[in-house]
Amino acid sequence: MPGDLFELLDLIARWIHLIAGIMWIGNSLLFNWLDRNLRDKQIWLLHSGGFYFVEKSLLEGRSLPHPLHWFKWQAYTTWWSGVALLVVVYYVGSRAVLESPALSHSAGIAVGVGAIVVGWALYESMQRFVAPAMPAVGAALWLIGIGAIAVALTRLLDGRAAFLHVAAMLGTIMAANVYFTIIPSQRELVAAVAGGRGADPAVSARAKRVSIHNNYFTFPVLVLMVSNHFPALYGHRWNWLVLFALIAIGALVRHLLNIRFAFAAWKPVLATTLIAGAVALFALLRVGRQSALVTTSAVAMPERVTFADVRHVIDRRCAVCHSQQPADPTFGIAPGGVAFDTPGQVAARVDRIRERAVVTRTMPPANKTHITDAERALIARWIEQGAVAR
Repeated sequence: MPGDLFELLDLIARWIHLIAGIMWIGNSLLFNWLDRNLRDKQIWLLHSGGFYFVEKSLLEGRSLPHPLHWFKWQAYTTWWSGVALLVVVYYVGSRAVLESPALSHSAGIAVGVGAIVVGWALYESMQRFVAPAMPAVGAALWLIGIGAIAVALTRLLDGRAAFLHVAAMLGTIMAANVYFTIIPSQRELVAAVAGGRGADPAVSARAKRVSIHNNYFTFPVLVLMVSNHFPALYGHRWNWLVLFALIAIGALVRHLLNIRFAFAAWKPVLATTLIAGAVALFALLRVGRQSALVTTSAVAMPERVTFADVRHVIDRRCAVCHSQQPADPTFGIAPGGVAFDTPGQVAARVDRIRERAVVTRTMPPANKTHITDAERALIARWIEQGAVAR
């Protein structure tokens, strides 16, 4: 299939995924807010120039209302468009690097898909068979299991792909909660009310439990979705630890926002959490940066590095893709708008070249063009010496 077709499919899938995800997560946040603010199961809202009256009920002794609005298609559309993105970007379109250099592409696909399926199966089995009798044990087991899967992904896949596959795994659990638990529970409630039997509170509680799980997943999934723009995160030598930190911070912030209505000190605690999280991430990133710089500077090289030396490396290792006429068209023309066809273009991107090729080592993706440590060190020395592009 031509590259421009994959470009279009990528755009369409991302557009749909973004819109559906906003709708789904917006619903989750809204209904969670309603549940925590309802007084006597009723609440008045003011929005868009009008007053809205909302009531929560299991319709004891009342007939089934019509029309009854369901909230499910946002979840399904988000999941299907996410699957389409994985296929277009990683599995078939190869618009981004999926596997680590040690794996074949087919093995990388098997790892990615397998992680998503196993992660969901672990969560579902814990929730259905362990958590009802031992909730703490069930939660601990699936958290440990999902953590192990996440670490394995950072070892077997490219860092960027690993982060996004963890997000896909969590998103699959969320969508499966809607399909296998929430909607069937709601169907039971509807059937009970329609049959005049009255709704079973236990059925309602079952749906609400996994709905709360989904609510806690929202912030971690969102940060992992945007992590592909930050190579310092997914390219870190301890990227699995960075991944855990992002998930933990996101879930903790979501928790504080959930309990704020009954926790008077939530504002200072939230501020402390955000500051502590940012400081921890900064410290973690600095440790990885220093390690990378020490490694690259330990390679023997000429005392004075010329632009000709660096241009030779860039032409062989970078301009294969970053050019108006790329030798490798996988990522399109000049990915990210970055081209290295002229000395001026190279000089304009010196800081970015240092960050991606020397510090985080996320370029070339998965070292696709086999750049060596000596060549990275050569680039680093040239930049240290003033990055003269002539």
